[in-house]
Amino acid sequence: MNPGVSDTRPEVDELQRKLMRAASPARKLELVGQMNDAVLLLAKSGLKTRYPNEPPEKLRRRLADLVLGPQLAAKVYGRLESE
Repeated sequence: MNPGVSDTRPEVDELQRKLMRAASPARKLELVGQMNDAVLLLAKSGLKTRYPNEPPEKLRRRLADLVLGPQLAAKVYGRLESE
């Protein structure tokens, strides 16, 4: 990590690194899962903000575009209906 870019105090950064080095692989995977859940929640929230009147199924389809990319999402779920 580039120390000139971080806004974290050096002693806190070192503690975080120490805790991550000491964490078990299972704990690290658990943290990755939690971060993934947080990213999906933020993506869903952003879609609801951008498309407030869309039904839930269309929002899920738009989320697939974000997660899989438009081409793969279209192959898996069909094309997204135009607005």
